[in-house]
Amino acid sequence: MSEVLRSGWITTGPRTAEFEALFRERLAAPHAIAVSSATAGLHLAMASLDLVPGDEVILPSLTWASTANVVELCGGRPVFADVDRDTLNIDPDDVKRRLCGRTRAIVPVHFAGQPADLDALRALAAERGIPVIEDAAHAVGAAYRGVEIGASGEIVVFSFHPIKNVTTGEGGMVVCRDDARAARIRLLSFHGVSKNAWSRYERGSPPHYDVLEPGFKYNMMDIQAALGLCQMRKLERFNRRRAELAARYDGLLREVPEIQPLGRVDYPVVHAWHLYVVRLDLGAVGLDRNAFMQALGERRIGTGLHFVPLHLTRWYRERYGYARGQLPCTEYNGDRILSLPLHPGLEDSDVDDVVAALRDAIAAHRRPS
Repeated sequence: MSEVLRSGWITTGPRTAEFEALFRERLAAPHAIAVSSATAGLHLAMASLDLVPGDEVILPSLTWASTANVVELCGGRPVFADVDRDTLNIDPDDVKRRLCGRTRAIVPVHFAGQPADLDALRALAAERGIPVIEDAAHAVGAAYRGVEIGASGEIVVFSFHPIKNVTTGEGGMVVCRDDARAARIRLLSFHGVSKNAWSRYERGSPPHYDVLEPGFKYNMMDIQAALGLCQMRKLERFNRRRAELAARYDGLLREVPEIQPLGRVDYPVVHAWHLYVVRLDLGAVGLDRNAFMQALGERRIGTGLHFVPLHLTRWYRERYGYARGQLPCTEYNGDRILSLPLHPGLEDSDVDDVVAALRDAIAAHRRPS
């Protein structure tokens, strides 16, 4: 980081190129494009599809808003599929029911860092000749059937937001295996101009550039990439500690029946443990989920909500007529989920304190039997 600051070059340059090369080599991928956020990466991936009105993209409702918003911004229609009730990953059977002649892509989210059923989704996509665009914002370092996420698949988008498993402050990476699509994504990531800032100022390089099509300002800076290079050296250690903490939660919560952790998939994966999400038994506690989270806050335990069902948010509800009852597994979990503290800086005793607070809040608000 200090070397970048002393160099006088902090925007896109040699450190960004080095960070991209790290991902290409790690994932044996021909293309890795560093961008300003995972949202930017998803937007660029969607823009590369050249959607027209009427085109549809299938994705889960239980995800961050950007997964669906980028479809809207590119002129398509998000079609929400239900999730598996236990894992919260997109349900391939429900995806199959929603496929039609207007479907242009399938976007699974590797929820909480546990990979979705890529074989089933890729088979559905191959039948239609459409891409699977993986929202891997939670999944850096995860693996599916022995293959690291990003080391297979057509387009995979990672996040380096401050709360992710590794961070660049803000930032993302698009890993792509199609030469033409990768070139288009890179072009669109920096205004649609033929040269980025670094190449325009290289010694001996002519300064002239051309605008090939309107693009965005989504490039990553060297100052971010320098942080990412350092963070990636710690990824395995970070993820190993996350897994240890998750295992501790698993063990302690076996004795707290009112709190149900997410289920595990039945195919071989390496879970990145970006989040530790649980469900509250609403029949056992006289509080809804939001009030229960407030009760934990009163006990000095911070929790998160990942996520509200998008099909029930105002924009998608009013624009497309979504209503409660259409995605039952998503809605069941949307009423009950909360995320417990999970990051490599936690001590075992911190997990013990969280579970003790859960027990105390449950005891204080237990429904009469």
